[in-house]
Amino acid sequence: MSDRIRFTLDGETVEAEKGMTIWEVAHGRGLTIPHLCHKPAPGYRPDGNCRACMVEIEGERTLAASCIREPSEGMVVNTANARATQARKMVMELLLADQPAREDAHDRSSHLWDMAEASGLSASRFPQLEKARIPLLDDSHVAMRVNLDACIQCGLCVRACREVQVNDVIGMAGRGHDAYPVFDMDDPMGDSTCVACGECVQACPTGALMPATVLDDAQRGDSADFDREVKSVCPFCGVGCQVSMKVKGDRIVNVEGINGPANEGRLCVKGRFGFDYIHHPHRLTKPMIRRKDAPEKGLNVDPANPWTHFREATWDEALDAAAHGLQDLRSYYGGTSVAGFGSAKCTNEEAYLFQKFIRQGFGHNNVDHCTRLCHASSVAALMENVGSGAVTATFNEIENADVAIVIGANPTENHPVAATYFKQFAKRGGKLIVMDPRAQALRRHAAHMLQFRPGTDVALLNAIMNVIVEEKLYDRQYIEGFTEGFFEFRDHIRAFTPDRMSELCGIDEDTIRTVARTFARAERAMIFWGMGVSQHIHGTDNARCLISLALLCGHIGRPGTGLHPLRGQNNVQGASDAGLIPQVLPDYQSVTDPEVRALFKHIWRGTEIQATPGLTVVEIMDRVYRGEIKGMYILGENPAMSDPDVDHARKALAQLDHLVVQDIFLTETANYADVILPASAFAEKTGTVTNTNRQVQVARQAVPPPGEAREDWEILVDLARRIGLDWDYDDPREVFDEMKMSMRSLHHITWKRLEEQNAVTYPTSGPNDPGAAVVFGDGFPRRAGRAKFTPARVTPPAELPDERFPMILTTGRQLEHWHTGSMTRRASVLDAVEPEANCSLHPSTLRKLGVEPGGKVRLTTRRGSVEVMARADRAVAPDMVFLPFAYVEAAANILTNPALDPFGKIPEFKYSAVRVEKVEGAAQVAAE
Repeated sequence: MSDRIRFTLDGETVEAEKGMTIWEVAHGRGLTIPHLCHKPAPGYRPDGNCRACMVEIEGERTLAASCIREPSEGMVVNTANARATQARKMVMELLLADQPAREDAHDRSSHLWDMAEASGLSASRFPQLEKARIPLLDDSHVAMRVNLDACIQCGLCVRACREVQVNDVIGMAGRGHDAYPVFDMDDPMGDSTCVACGECVQACPTGALMPATVLDDAQRGDSADFDREVKSVCPFCGVGCQVSMKVKGDRIVNVEGINGPANEGRLCVKGRFGFDYIHHPHRLTKPMIRRKDAPEKGLNVDPANPWTHFREATWDEALDAAAHGLQDLRSYYGGTSVAGFGSAKCTNEEAYLFQKFIRQGFGHNNVDHCTRLCHASSVAALMENVGSGAVTATFNEIENADVAIVIGANPTENHPVAATYFKQFAKRGGKLIVMDPRAQALRRHAAHMLQFRPGTDVALLNAIMNVIVEEKLYDRQYIEGFTEGFFEFRDHIRAFTPDRMSELCGIDEDTIRTVARTFARAERAMIFWGMGVSQHIHGTDNARCLISLALLCGHIGRPGTGLHPLRGQNNVQGASDAGLIPQVLPDYQSVTDPEVRALFKHIWRGTEIQATPGLTVVEIMDRVYRGEIKGMYILGENPAMSDPDVDHARKALAQLDHLVVQDIFLTETANYADVILPASAFAEKTGTVTNTNRQVQVARQAVPPPGEAREDWEILVDLARRIGLDWDYDDPREVFDEMKMSMRSLHHITWKRLEEQNAVTYPTSGPNDPGAAVVFGDGFPRRAGRAKFTPARVTPPAELPDERFPMILTTGRQLEHWHTGSMTRRASVLDAVEPEANCSLHPSTLRKLGVEPGGKVRLTTRRGSVEVMARADRAVAPDMVFLPFAYVEAAANILTNPALDPFGKIPEFKYSAVRVEKVEGAAQVAAE
């Protein structure tokens, strides 16, 4: 049978695909049928309750809602005859009767008023609803306003919250005319469990729910009150949500999600409400040079008044000072006396230029970025066993899976938009298995929540694989066709029985067996992991186990299968692809390969590439501390907050002879600088970025940098010329074209194509191919096309609890804050929602300490102490404490262990032995 349906629409014969609605067919032909409760966007099902889209179907007594009615063969539909148009006009007029007049409307440019105009209406002839029945306005939320006098009970906000974001905060209460949306159990929005994703605001067609930023004191606004709209990419996590920035003058006034491949219109609180950090008064707007009479490096500088330690300079003076300082060190001590940290917050082109600047300008590979502190061990394991450091399937592929494991990740807080796909997967009946030492919101949707003991990942995963091997649940055909090393691995894994490993990991053996069988028997299964897997001294072994688990069951290379380490920063995938790593050049081409070095010598006009892999982030800081590295160029990174054992890192930075910092704020690292170069925020630049899904996307400049600040690529080019490099780039497009000369991943991806299509997934086979969401279906980029099994042994953490330090410290992010807080803590909404440094402890632990929730505790490890407010959190085990790392006043990395994974060279951020003590008198001081 054909999937095409022929029917008559307004007198013309048309064809529709099976499953399409009349509204979709009409809309596709340019016809305007009013709609209010229907949102034509991914994830929104039509509801048909507003009756604003009614059409006539010949032979039927009543009109039909076109948004939910599918055509049938031979059907005759009239959308524009008198009966249909008059019915729609009456519905619209009745709805307008319950609205404030347009001049008093909360949103004078809402979709409702657009549809009213399309129906030929500017007001209603019917009397308005009596004021006593109109709910009070709710301004309890810092980011959003609830104006239910504009509500038409369309239910879009409920579907947005319950079905798209799957947060289940909004529901309908009351009956008939008095039915309205409520939050939780009829709480004010600001007191509810709302996570401020703003999906309801974006969905609302009337102005009943609106961003606070577009309303005045009288609760009136105009959603169309902006000069231009710029489509770009969110500057925060690795999901890579596409956004529409609404700009008035040179200020961003509102942000909405658009239908990008990773977000399908969705955003989280950071992406929607975290945009105004770029307008913060602390922005660096002029170059600065350290004053000769300034106090010792590293003493705190007031970001609002940095001139106590620095003086303003012209660009020529600052760039000359920066270049001469670096050149002098190169001339006197050699090129290895200078090292560089680039940034995953910059574009692909800027990352490429930065690694080229260090390699070409100083003749070595001592250049790194934040991947060393998040997923270096994951990349090391993937390169070793799969042959590629990127994900094998996009996270969207979970819609095709039967089972999914999420381990060592907290997507609802760290990757909230990706988490919506996980929650929808579970809602559809998929089996979600969550494994983490810390419980999390995703457990509510999980078939199994395995809260294992910290540091025992290998024990748990090996036990799961033991069951699969012993019960012969593995995919023999896949193993024979696509892998190597299985027999050695099988012999190794037999020692890790569930009964033995259960004692180590704290998960009962029956649960281990059930999870193993569930994963192995799935037709399609995926594995997602985060920094809870990678940030250990055995992080590479953790990732090896996950790779082996997928290989055992043949869960790679097919739709709904794959391995996906969720990347942290917005462009950590792209910066890694671009070669901002000490061991490899762009596209992960080893510096030890003579053919690779010859290629780059040709592209870089005779530059010799050093054959020795460079130093990593922590290794560089150790060499700085020892005086072997005397100068650094740091772009957009903040090691004075992000490095482990941060006191050690700060002492190292203070010893540098010459430090050049390029950033948008006077960060903790910039306190140590000799020259500060004011850079551009993400919304102020043009370039490409690559998200966790391997999707290359184009970022567009929405506003100019403030004052004299410049785009990062321009500063890099100017500084490169001053140290003697023959760089002649005039535009990021030229850099992108050079990158394509050495990067196979960019084949068939052009700048023009990205501007037209906004995103292309690599690898792509041709100019019209959108790219491969799933890779390695026909083999792996290793020898003979085979992936490798690598056995992993149980390795204890670098330090274990003892009498002095009896508890376990783990660190991570919070929903509202990101990285070291330099951006999010200067975003007004994000800082208002989460303004104070805090840690989380189990209620029973707080009781033992004699600390009330909100009281102060002191956390002490072998490296230092911080004092911080304590929260009660049952998600944290009684012997653990969770500390976010975004707060300089209680910097988590003062406490963390700098011990390194021997393969990925990543620090053990996720496990430190800690002592927790009550801060006496803190409650009294706080009260006073």
